[in-house]
Amino acid sequence: MTPIEELQGVIRKLHGAEAKYRESVHVKEVFNGETVWEGIVEVFDLIGHPKTSTVYAWTNETGDPENPKHHVTVLHLGPIRSALDAVRAAIVQEFRSLENQDTEEETE
Repeated sequence: MTPIEELQGVIRKLHGAEAKYRESVHVKEVFNGETVWEGIVEVFDLIGHPKTSTVYAWTNETGDPENPKHHVTVLHLGPIRSALDAVRAAIVQEFRSLENQDTEEETE
């Protein structure tokens, strides 16, 4: 299975729509002079989704031998208008998740 086919399967499972590959976009997000994420975002046309016709998807390596890959999908909705917007939204979401984990550990 190719990486594109793998992402198409993830999109089908998460969003209930078929995904047709459109293009690959190189994204580099820099914050305070430091690169916080750099990679290729795959852009797909969504077929049959009720709210949008585009989804952005990529795979992050986790470094965990048991779960070596983490798939990310972001729908083209609201403020998400580009592959860069999708990456930024995913970074914010990951940061919030980590913050919540830290808060939960402190209160236990």
